[in-house]
This record gives sequence, C-alpha cells and structure tokens, in this order.
Amino acid sequence: MDALLERIQSPSHLRQHSRESLPGLAAELRERLIETVSQTGGHFSSNLGTIELTIALHYVFNTPEDRLIWDVGHQTYAHKILTGRNAQMGSIRQQGGLSGFPRREESIYDAFGTAHSSTSISAALGMAVAAQLTGSQRKAVAIIGDGALTAGMAYEALNNAGASNTDVLVILNDNDMSISPPVGALNQYLAELMSGRFYAEAKKLGGQMLRNAPPPLFALARHIEQQTQTLVHSNTIFEKLGFTYVGPIDGHDVNGLVDALEKISKAKGPQFLHVVTRKGKGYAKAEMDPVTYHGPGKFNPSVGVVGAVNSKTTFTQVFGQWLCDMAAKDPRLVAITPAMREGSGMVAFSQRFPHRYHDVGIAEQHAVTFAAGLACEGMKPVVAIYSTFLQRAYDQLIHDVALQNLPVVFALDRAGLVGADGPTHAGMFDIAFVRCIPNMSVACPADENECRQLLSTAYAQDHSVTVRYPRGAGVGTPVQEDLSPLPFGQAEVVREGEGLAILCFGPLLYEGLKVAQALNATVVNMRWAKPLDLQMLRKIALTHERLVTLEDGTRMGGAGSAVIEALQDMEISRQVLVMGFEDVFTEHGDPGVLMQQYGLTASGIQQRIEARWPAAEASPILRRVV
Repeated sequence: MDALLERIQSPSHLRQHSRESLPGLAAELRERLIETVSQTGGHFSSNLGTIELTIALHYVFNTPEDRLIWDVGHQTYAHKILTGRNAQMGSIRQQGGLSGFPRREESIYDAFGTAHSSTSISAALGMAVAAQLTGSQRKAVAIIGDGALTAGMAYEALNNAGASNTDVLVILNDNDMSISPPVGALNQYLAELMSGRFYAEAKKLGGQMLRNAPPPLFALARHIEQQTQTLVHSNTIFEKLGFTYVGPIDGHDVNGLVDALEKISKAKGPQFLHVVTRKGKGYAKAEMDPVTYHGPGKFNPSVGVVGAVNSKTTFTQVFGQWLCDMAAKDPRLVAITPAMREGSGMVAFSQRFPHRYHDVGIAEQHAVTFAAGLACEGMKPVVAIYSTFLQRAYDQLIHDVALQNLPVVFALDRAGLVGADGPTHAGMFDIAFVRCIPNMSVACPADENECRQLLSTAYAQDHSVTVRYPRGAGVGTPVQEDLSPLPFGQAEVVREGEGLAILCFGPLLYEGLKVAQALNATVVNMRWAKPLDLQMLRKIALTHERLVTLEDGTRMGGAGSAVIEALQDMEISRQVLVMGFEDVFTEHGDPGVLMQQYGLTASGIQQRIEARWPAAEASPILRRVV
C-alpha cells in the first residue's frame, strides 16, 4: 500500500499531516482508485475528478461531526478510502461488499444515503436547521455536480436555503459534464461564470507587473481591480437566491481548496462555493472520454476500456433501434430522456433525428409533463426513462398524463434487478405503482423480439402505456426487422400441461418453462400486467387446480396481486402462489446470484412450488430441475 495513504485510517489521521503533504496524498489516492476500479469495475471518471476536493473537505471540516452530503454519491470512492474503508475497496459494488454510493448503515461518515440526483441541498439544509435548533456548531455541506443542478428539486432547496439565514454550504462541483453531454441554459450560464477565470489570470499577471510600482499607481490598480471583481462576480443567480458566492476556483489545487474552505467555514449564513474540476483527472483516457469511463467494467489500466464483445442484443439496443425505425415511419414521434442518452440507447436517434430528440437534463418531472404537452398537440412522445427514475415523476404520471388520458409511451429500462447499483436503482416497483393508475397499461416483454413488438403495440394505443424491460440481454431471441405489433392485452399459452399453470410476466418466462418441463405444467406468457387477458385467465383457472405467477417485480401490489383480484371478481376459487420480490430492498451484487438468493431461478421456483403443495412431490410427473 502507498506510504502516506496507508497511515490514514480516518479523517482525524489526515488532519494530523501537513498541508505540504496533501498533493502527494492526492497522487496516491488517484493511483489507488485506478488500481481498485480497474479490478472491480464501477464509477471511475467522476471519482478521479473529486480527489482534491474530497481531501480538502475532510482536512478542513471535523467529519463525521460535520456532515458531508454527496449528491448522487457515485463520486465518493476517495471519501470511502479516507474514512476507514480502504481495505474493503476491492469489494465495492459486489455482493456483501461496499456500496457504490454513500450509505448510512455502512459508515458514520456517510451522513445521508444518496444515489438519485439533486437531493443533497435539501438534506443538508435539514441537517443545518436541526443543528441550529439544538444549538450545535455542527456544519452541513452539500456537494452537487452541475448535472445534478439541472433538477428542479435542487432549485427548490436553493430557494428555501437562501432565505433561511441558516449556516449551510453548497459546493458546486462544475466539471461541465453529466453522464450524457450537458444541456440547458444552466450549462451556458456556468460557462459564462467560468469566463471569470480570465479575470483571475489577468489579476495574477497584473500583480506581478505592479509589484514594484509607485504607491499611487498601485492604489489606482487596486481600485480598478476591485471594480472589475464586482463586475465579474457580483449578481450571480446564486447571490440573487440569498447565497454568498465564491468562485469559480480550481478544484484540483488542493491547498487552494483548503484556503477557500477554511474561510468559508467561518462565515455565517448560506454559502456557495463554485469549484471547477475535470472528470477523469490524472488518467488520460478518462479525461479524453469521460462518458466511456463513467462506469466501466474491469479493465487493464495500461490498455484502457476495450469494447465488450457480446453476441446477444441488449434490451436497450432493441429499444434504440425500434425508436429510430418508428421515427423514420412516423414524423410525429418525439423522444425524450432525462439525461440518460447513452444509458437508454438513444445516441443513434439523437444523431439521426436531432430536432425530435430532447434531453431535458436530470428533470424527470419536467420530462413527463413536457411529453404530456406534446401529446396534447398531436405528437407521439416516447419517454425513455429508467424504472427507478420514473418514481420521481409519479404525480406528473397521474395528474398530467393519465388523468388527461394522453398517449405517451414510457420505455422503462432497468426494470427488475440492476445488479451492482443496488437498492437505490432497483426497478421492481413499477408494475405496482403504475397498474393502479386509470388509463395506463403495463406491458412486460419476455425477450428481445417481444420487446420490439410490444413497443410497437404501445405506440399504436390512444392512451399511455409503459413497456418495462431489464438491464442487459435476454435469452438471445432473434429480433425481427418490421414494426408489427402484438395484439393489445392478449396472453399466449406457450406450453400445455396438467394441474398446474405458471403465469409469467416478463423475462421469467424462460425460468418458468424450465420448471414446467419438470412438473408437466402449463405455461402462459401473460405479456400484460394491465390489462390482464381475463378471457385467458378464466380459461386457465377453470382447467387447472393450482396457479403460480412469476414476475421480476414486487409481490405486493404487482401482477400476481392483479391475478388474485381478477379471480375474486370472477368468483373463481383457486390456490395461487405469487412469486416475485419480497417486501425488502434488494442488495447490490451479481444479478444471477441475487435471483438465486431471492428464489427466482428455475430451481428456486420449483422448490417453492413443491413446498407450497408438498403432496404433489409424490407424483411421478415431478422431476427436479437440473
């Protein structure tokens, strides 16, 4: 382990070292991050960009008594290393290991659990007000990126904090880079503020030239300098909101950061520090291509990230191709993403149809209502959004889209398990929270080809439809090239059996088929969690004694619950085993291992069935899944 870094087990150890040692520590931390992430995968370029800021924060503030709240939190690897978790970094984002985000139960230094964007200022303000009410001198600091500052919630918090007269510090980590390219008027505004750096350089040069000037000339230059500073730095939007604004300053000058933070930490009222950093700092490949290195898998640091060879088409790629093909056919199609162009497979669309592509920034609420406005005027909006992020726009989903019965298609990527990103990004709640909304339907494609077909089906409807699909690839089903839809709201029997019927919603169809082969069960690809194919359900219920429902969503309020409700309405009494995720937040780890842990692989499903109906185990029909 590195010489200085190995002696730092906590921020209190860091604060015992001289300021002269901090640049060397930054270099060691950078090497440690490159070593760690190249072996485990994870967030990379964002972490390289915040090393000096992390050191300075822990050097100046008395953590954990002083609270650091990292917005999103994917840039906290250096923070984890400096707060006693260095030895565990090899386990980050792996099952049983460290989370890739701040997590309160993981460390007392993780003051607030984050992973969704733009929550830090609100949380920091709450902590600052609590300190004020209890007479504590504890500090509260929010560290937020320029991408996260595009969200409305951040401005709600700034508006509240600026008028609160509370001692709270907001640090803007301005790297001119969100996951996708930065967008919007805010980015342009920050670029204008950055022009103040030219003033700083001019001031430095002028100071050198006037060092030996006569006192009257120096006084005149000083007066001009003060007036220039006022012109450059006053009346920022942050000052108008009630903050004392400082910056922009170099986010890679660790001692300069320490100087600024020491002064600000003594100031009263809302403070705003504008720090300029570079994503990927210190690793040339990441500096040149921070998007590729945002969240890479394992890689050789000397070679860099090499494009993965995957013979299977991912669901995201299926969506991206469908979007382009449908847009070529229908000029009314408009695509919207809340800052997830790459993750949602929309790069090709943005290039082919730039006038019909809208990245609205990290603003899920706006994205949904923006789509509603487009739909009102006869456009056909498609909102590409991760399942976990649709939660952030639930009121807009109900009030602005469904209540007005507008035809918006929601392409829900990352439905079900998400693996290493863990519970903050899990997508198992959407069936439950969407199916209870009138005028909305929920499609659950089982494979890649069905995903394309159901997207076409959804697009053809005159009301809102969500099409949910998982991260990564499915079973490798060939994807057709045409845009033929499937019948709306219709299920399909894919295997005939006796006594037991397995009703599958989504990709678990293929695990259900393995179980059915062993148990001689009927398998139905339900395809739709809403509307249910009631005619098919009645037929299956009347010809089978036992029903099993399978879904990669929560059991509570999910598709299985919908089946039970429908059977009750039809006054058909049958034994039903509902299988999905239990009433827990799923942990981070390998998706295959997690599915096995939650009993949603073929062997686990069969075991649950046989445990529920043990008498069936004696039947000669039953054979174990191998």
